Amino acid sequence: MPSFADFDRRNYRTVDVPTGYDGWAATYEQTVMDEMDLALLDRVRLGWSEVRRTADLGCGTGRTGAWLRSRGVTHIDGVDLSAGMLARARTRGAHTTLTQGDVRDSGLASGAYALVISSLIDEHLPDLTPFYAEARRLAVPGATFVLVSYHPQFMMVTGMPTHYTAESGEPLAISTHLHLFSEHVTAGVAAGWQLTQAAEALVDDAWLAAKPKWAELRGHPFTMALVWTLPR
Repeated sequence: MPSFADFDRRNYRTVDVPTGYDGWAATYEQTVMDEMDLALLDRVRLGWSEVRRTADLGCGTGRTGAWLRSRGVTHIDGVDLSAGMLARARTRGAHTTLTQGDVRDSGLASGAYALVISSLIDEHLPDLTPFYAEARRLAVPGATFVLVSYHPQFMMVTGMPTHYTAESGEPLAISTHLHLFSEHVTAGVAAGWQLTQAAEALVDDAWLAAKPKWAELRGHPFTMALVWTLPR
């Protein structure tokens, strides 16, 4: 399988995940656009308000949690590796509980969640298999797993790692891994999930209004949402 290093065009100094997101927490909300993830969630066909309990893996500043609350989800347990991001999520107040931990070993209760959701974090995992397995461990029979990811084509075409600007002004990459669609399918099926929906966000006029330098990327996929279901 190719690695992100084969495509990296920025060659920024790279930091680990907790260091990176602790450093990015203060400005994260100003740099991540709703079109990247929340707009894709709007396209997912799911009875959100009927969900009893949700596990939000890689909950970050609580953007996904707030979106879920606005759709009628009332119990949301969030897990994130970054203390800085969790502090922002606590301020937002969308989650029922917040825990500092690894999305591959969350510490949440087994077989307790009708929905497992994760947004824009799987590129930090060298192997998807433990991640999909942890989502399966958390899920009740018939549960749904919604995963929003950077599209591998976007990462390969742009050579752009997940990155932010430190207080010093230095651009820093956060450890980034490339996962092909086939890797998602292999890991998901191995864990017992069935793929039931998929959606892709393309670079369009709305994107170009915010990022005109991306004109040559018009029409390219940017992010994707995969919806998995656990058999009853």
